[in-house]
Amino acid sequence: FFASIMILLDKPFEVGDSIVVGTEHVGVVEAVGLKTTRLRSVGGEELIMPNSDLLQSRIRNFKRMEERRLLTRIGVLYETPREKLLQIPTWIQQIVISQNKTRFEKAHFVHFGASALEFEFVFFVKSADSKLALDIQEQVYLQLMKKFEEESVEFAYPTLMIKKDPLG
Repeated sequence: FFASIMILLDKPFEVGDSIVVGTEHVGVVEAVGLKTTRLRSVGGEELIMPNSDLLQSRIRNFKRMEERRLLTRIGVLYETPREKLLQIPTWIQQIVISQNKTRFEKAHFVHFGASALEFEFVFFVKSADSKLALDIQEQVYLQLMKKFEEESVEFAYPTLMIKKDPLG
């Protein structure tokens, strides 16, 4: 009962909020009762959680997000000319800022990978809407592919090198 009162007063979530409880339970709040809170999981099943358990758990409330952070790593061939490698972060930045509702954070050459020269970039979508974030991410990826085609830069594929046994 005390847990229910605390949830009603503190309002860590409300009906309709998309939350994560702990590390394993994800769902939309459907009802907050005296003893339990009911969530509809992303898989469709109903999760009934004791309010006392909720008060003892970490709760992440996605509905209250103001923006979504997107991090991506890409790899290009080792044969890519150095001049092109220097330009890739700028291309990424230009593509990201050309999208509506985005905030560019960074783009860098970060790693000599096993089969690729790896770049990492981060940007924010200025909305909590996960569908909008995925739509924008898709546009960034497609425009990046187009820019790489125009500049003759190739994405690297994971490769596995196998040495032949000299003894046969």
